[in-house]
Amino acid sequence: MMTTEIKRSIKHDLKVIFFLTLASAIIAFNLKSFIRTGGLFPGGFSGLTVLIQQISSRFFDFEIPYSVLYLPMNLIPAVIGFRFIGKRFTIFSFYVVFLSSILTDIFPEVTITYDTLLISIFGGIISGAAGSLCLMNGASGGGTDFISIYFSEKKGIDTWNYIFAANVVILVTAGLLFGFDKALYSIIYQFAATQVLQTMFKRYQKDTLLIITDQPMAVYGKIRELTNHDATLLKGMGCYEHKEKDILYSVVGREEVDKVIAAIQAIDEHAFINVINTEQINGRFYKPPTR
Repeated sequence: MMTTEIKRSIKHDLKVIFFLTLASAIIAFNLKSFIRTGGLFPGGFSGLTVLIQQISSRFFDFEIPYSVLYLPMNLIPAVIGFRFIGKRFTIFSFYVVFLSSILTDIFPEVTITYDTLLISIFGGIISGAAGSLCLMNGASGGGTDFISIYFSEKKGIDTWNYIFAANVVILVTAGLLFGFDKALYSIIYQFAATQVLQTMFKRYQKDTLLIITDQPMAVYGKIRELTNHDATLLKGMGCYEHKEKDILYSVVGREEVDKVIAAIQAIDEHAFINVINTEQINGRFYKPPTR
């Protein structure tokens, strides 16, 4: 008989597969119903695939299936992910890549609206939501996600500027060939997708906590327990009461902030907590492993 732990693991994996299947269907629907109708170009390998498809259709009168282009493009990034990021993450990610590619070729084209601005905004929102659903379940949409996560987590290199430059090349090429109105609308689409992604998925976002408390070691112990992050104890002087104060300085993941604050208030209901958005950190910082 299976142990409780194995049953729990299987149940969790089935739940993950369900959500990744849903995300794949949303990605395919978005490509066929919004991007195709609006003639837009998403970012990354997906945008490159759409660009090649449109060039082939417009200038060579030949339709290339989405999966024929998109799947081979993801093979090298998938190998990088499998070797250096995490086997589980890569397998689930490639499941999304494979299924979304096949569904894109299978799904019929359904026109929701012909208004390109509406397509750009709502198509971007849907794209960001689907990408967030993947990331929250330990996977990605493939392509440049593999590359950016690899360089971010393993090499400490911010690849955003390079990926942005590649997207600019795709959009400029699309603009020259198909008109810059589509390229400009594509920027709106990508911006909307990015905003939704940053709002829904906060793993790589950081916040600094400045905590004035009468129980610094108890608060520190709870931060350590909940997040695996360290803290620095500073001494200060309260200007109003002219009393010495203990100040804890700690940086945690943004998705951890709410539970940390709740735990601190349970220890010291009079604690004063200042949460500061952290744009960049250098030095040793614990990162939850990508499996």
